[in-house]
Amino acid sequence: MLSFSLCHSSKQEEHLHATASFLILILILQEEKHWESSNTTCVCPELKLAMALRLWIIAAFPLFCGAQGPVDAGDGGVFQPQSALTDMEFASVSSYRGPGNTDPRPNKELPILLWWSANLFPHFPGDTERVDCSRSSCLVTSNRKVQLYRRTASVIFYGTDFRAYEAPLPRMPHQTWALFHEESPMNNYLLSHSVGIRLFNYTATFRRESDYPLTLQWLPSLDYLLAPTAVPLLEKNRWRRAGLAPVLYMQSHCDVPSDRDRYVQELMKHIEIDSYGKCLNTRPLPEHLEDTSTATGEDARFMRFVSRYKFHLALENGLCPDYMTEKLWRPMHQGCVPVYRGSSSVSDWLPNNRSAILVDDFPSPRELAEFIKALDQDDEEYSRYLEYKTPSRITNLRLLEGLESREWGVNDMSKPNYLNGFECFVCERENERLAAVKAHRKNPKLNPPPQPKMANSSHMGCPLPSPGHGPVESLDPNDSWLQMWPQDYWQSLDQAEGLESLIRHNESEPSLLWQHIQSIAVRRARRP
Repeated sequence: MLSFSLCHSSKQEEHLHATASFLILILILQEEKHWESSNTTCVCPELKLAMALRLWIIAAFPLFCGAQGPVDAGDGGVFQPQSALTDMEFASVSSYRGPGNTDPRPNKELPILLWWSANLFPHFPGDTERVDCSRSSCLVTSNRKVQLYRRTASVIFYGTDFRAYEAPLPRMPHQTWALFHEESPMNNYLLSHSVGIRLFNYTATFRRESDYPLTLQWLPSLDYLLAPTAVPLLEKNRWRRAGLAPVLYMQSHCDVPSDRDRYVQELMKHIEIDSYGKCLNTRPLPEHLEDTSTATGEDARFMRFVSRYKFHLALENGLCPDYMTEKLWRPMHQGCVPVYRGSSSVSDWLPNNRSAILVDDFPSPRELAEFIKALDQDDEEYSRYLEYKTPSRITNLRLLEGLESREWGVNDMSKPNYLNGFECFVCERENERLAAVKAHRKNPKLNPPPQPKMANSSHMGCPLPSPGHGPVESLDPNDSWLQMWPQDYWQSLDQAEGLESLIRHNESEPSLLWQHIQSIAVRRARRP
């Protein structure tokens, strides 16, 4: 039985279930009569009322509880259409069957995966597709009409778009929830709280502990690291003598949880830094590089421009284990030394123990500045930070194995992208789960039910934002960072607890979130 299967049994409820079933039958007949007479979307008030009543009945009196357990896609009689997305429409979906997949089932017998975040639906054109994965197949769709469809086995969410007040409620006991979140922790701190991440059964995040890890998503390949140094050290030194600072800072996203600008501002007191972006700007960009797309797309002119600098400040916008972006890997690709702050576990992934300067290894910005100055004057010592450009000097087996074993690729047509990869991961797991449920029903003594699967804090678990420099007590109460990010972190906890309460109480209306949050706050305030 899945988590959040909140079921009760009583004579009164049995009577209500019978009444509900009768009303549903009447409403279905009304709908079928309407659809037979019209090919257009219904806008009639009577049918709207009927649909609303039907959803209310399903929400108030769960029909999937008790001894039934999770719904099984193999029970053909159970899966009657419950939405406007009919079996006929599903049957018309075609796909290419990959080698190794011998799933014989027609579309109308496959479990359905619903992409709740439609903007991330990894198929086009259309909103429905059959996917044939390595061992089994599923139907995938972004059409939310199938939310309450019994064949809908899992709902997939994009973490950045996930909002507690828009969650699909009621949460159906036979459905799992899957989370795809490769972006910054700042995009949704709800997922960093235990009560938030535990809402999901499958995860694909930047954390290595997630079910489908995306830790090295910003590192296309080993060859990307091994690329020849773009600007040789001798030329870098000539640029230094011509007036370039030893350190580059290129940032236009200023107000972020890591509070990186506060640290850079202090570092600037002790070493020269050329800052080109909107944040702490000290030098203008050449006119032909002012378009930010040149930076995000690794435009050749932009890459050549920044490669002249010996050191790049590589400061992530959020701090979390295993969260590493192009800010780390791009300078290394170019043959520059990153001065890095972001993932507290970054050392686990670096090519060797001398390929980046870690801000957190230094007690203060002053001491970091002194170290960089010394390295700037010592070509031999500086060159040791680029030895990973020689394959034999990459000694980190975790990095090598991580790149070798990941089933998804970056700009690699021989492998699926990680969106399609995670989609198939969920498809395979759901088919395994449904098969186990079916086997258990046929022979409970021989086949145990599938064990519930739930994510935990290690799948995300990013810490409370802290100031980029100095203790939080030293900040002015009106400091913009202080008023924004710590509050966002704790408000996200409130929303996570509120959503968990909505699900636990089998609510069907997400707008009740604020009432549940208020109730939780009142109970907490009354505690001794």
